[in-house]
Amino acid sequence: MPNILPVSDLRNYKKVLSQVGYGSPVYLTKNGRGDYAIVDIHELDELIALKGLFSELEKGEMSARKNGWISIDDAEQRMGL
Repeated sequence: MPNILPVSDLRNYKKVLSQVGYGSPVYLTKNGRGDYAIVDIHELDELIALKGLFSELEKGEMSARKNGWISIDDAEQRMGL
């Protein structure tokens, strides 16, 4: 179950931060609407890396669609495998 709190609960930030864990963010609402999230720093780093990976995969797919695909044998040869 998601941990959703009003942003005003940050007055007691130690209590709010104690509820944050890997895979367990705290969502903060302002005027009844979701506005912020507090996440574990290691999880944030992984999410940023994952976003970068997906961005690179998208670039590769766009290039392949434009320039054509190569065989697995050709890819391995180009990588020196």
